Amino acid sequence: MPHTPTAVRQRAAAADASRRRKSRSAPLRWRPKMLMGLYLLFVLLPIYWLLNMSFQSNTEILGGLTLWPKDFTFEHYGKIFTTSTWYMGYLNSIAYVVMNMFISILVALPAAYAFSRYKFIGDKHLFFWLLTNLMAPPAVFLLPYFQLYYTVGLFDTHIAVALAHCLFNIPLAIWILEGFMSGVPKEIDETAFIDGYSFPKFFIKIFIPMISSGIGVTLFFLFMFSWVELLLASTLTSTGAQPIASVMTSTSTASGIDWGTLAAAGVLTILPGILVVYFVRNHIAKGFALGRT
Repeated sequence: MPHTPTAVRQRAAAADASRRRKSRSAPLRWRPKMLMGLYLLFVLLPIYWLLNMSFQSNTEILGGLTLWPKDFTFEHYGKIFTTSTWYMGYLNSIAYVVMNMFISILVALPAAYAFSRYKFIGDKHLFFWLLTNLMAPPAVFLLPYFQLYYTVGLFDTHIAVALAHCLFNIPLAIWILEGFMSGVPKEIDETAFIDGYSFPKFFIKIFIPMISSGIGVTLFFLFMFSWVELLLASTLTSTGAQPIASVMTSTSTASGIDWGTLAAAGVLTILPGILVVYFVRNHIAKGFALGRT
């Protein structure tokens, strides 16, 4: 290492520049963490506040701002689990959501395969037409569905809501699945047929496992749409198949709104979505990386 005055000055300048870079980069390293912390606080605060309200009495909720329940109570959850209107709302919602997911994925899998593997007249126009269903608000189809179901006797049934949601969920499922299926080489199909596989056997045993991440992502979106959709679900039902979202809008009584029960119902409504995300989290992570961009 040279010890000339010029070399010494250069090393001193380099060391000084390095110290300055480190002093400037320290706040920059903390900035993303601070922004992420603020974002998580912004997202989780309403959920915490909902959970906090569910354990408070209505008097405490209306009395002032409290960060923790002073009189901890399970009264509101007990009311939900012991009142038929409340717990049947959850059962009704789960019933038509599961039915819709089953019907939608059953129809979308062969349809998406056809779009990804075959070319036919008007295929691109038909694919675009399917997507246009997602552009229309549910209110557009509300009156035709109501009149049709009331006429054929399907009004206030679970299958009525499940079929109505298929209008939006099947195109969405086809669009997502087609992207995943197009990523699977066609040579796999040809090799399987040469090896003697019939199409049903090939599709179930070979092809579906290869797009399991896409199916997981699709089921996640199907669940989320049906679970949170209110307009069709509340209009096409009255008492026998009334969903929880509709029950939650009718908590006003002569004494006012039952805020505690409404908060407890909100917490229980979030839980199924958390469970679904937990069980398909690996498929979702892989799916968003491998699917259509």
